[in-house]
Amino acid sequence: MTEPLLSVRDLRVTFGTRDGDVCAVQGVSFDVREGETIAIVGESGSGKSVTANSLMRLNFGSDVRIEGQILLNGRDILAMSEEDVRRLRGNEMAMIFQDPLTALNPFYTVGNQIAEAYAIHHPNTSKRDLREIALQSLQKVGIPEPNKRIDQYPHEFSGGMRQRIVIAIALVNSPKLLIADEPTTALDVTVQAQILDLIGEMQQEHGSAVILITHDLGVVAEITKRVLVMYAGRVVESASVSDAFGAPSHPYTLGLLNSVKSLDSDRHTRLEPIPGSPPSLIDLPTGCPFHPRCRFAESLNGECISVIPEMKAVGNSWSACHLPVEVLSMSMKDSQ
Repeated sequence: MTEPLLSVRDLRVTFGTRDGDVCAVQGVSFDVREGETIAIVGESGSGKSVTANSLMRLNFGSDVRIEGQILLNGRDILAMSEEDVRRLRGNEMAMIFQDPLTALNPFYTVGNQIAEAYAIHHPNTSKRDLREIALQSLQKVGIPEPNKRIDQYPHEFSGGMRQRIVIAIALVNSPKLLIADEPTTALDVTVQAQILDLIGEMQQEHGSAVILITHDLGVVAEITKRVLVMYAGRVVESASVSDAFGAPSHPYTLGLLNSVKSLDSDRHTRLEPIPGSPPSLIDLPTGCPFHPRCRFAESLNGECISVIPEMKAVGNSWSACHLPVEVLSMSMKDSQ
């Protein structure tokens, strides 16, 4: 087994507000190896994007407290100076942001923005070479007529084309780690497939590790092999995609699966939404944060209400749940 490219250990992110501390990420740990693709899933507010921004160290500030370790090739990003982190961003690690329109600068052509991302880390490159690199990047991500489009501005492109440009900027320096924060949000299904194929092709070409942040379980099943399920700032299940989707070891994962229509399900089968809403991160419930929404909580004689479950091995998976996995397995068979 090769050493992980990225090791996250007990990551905790707290935002100070006038209403109190928001515990956005609590004790998250995981590894990513070179060439591997993992997904982080969960509802809005579960801590996915805060985790991603922390990996890039984009949410530093006087009102933010970040604890733990983020080791990239053995170097702790949280212990680095801001100047050292800037040398890593866009070079050894890069990010595809959720909204390409706000990620791009409306006052600069797309060619200039790609060239700038390369020039920051290669300052001695001539303007002629920078333009050629930008042109090649546009060609790689499938922008038609790149000789013409290189001098156009972001507003002159469709949403799918803007996302391709953001990917070109992220990959222009061949980063070892690529973080994709919901890269297919607001895109139609056909464009989604094209973007996912493009990320896969670029990963194979550069050998990058990819962390995909998403709430789309179909996307997870298509391009990843391992998944982290987050709820209320915690990882509640870590498993291979086949184990998580075929035999989930946490009620929240089961709830996510039951709320999505599958191709082989009967057309008369009703979806089962998870009751209630995610908890406030300022005022989390006692014990397991999922217990107010969990249909199994009452059967465990108050343990779910009073004791925060620790991550434990369940077969090939890891789960933070008091419920015996046999009970969950029986429930899944009944739902099928």
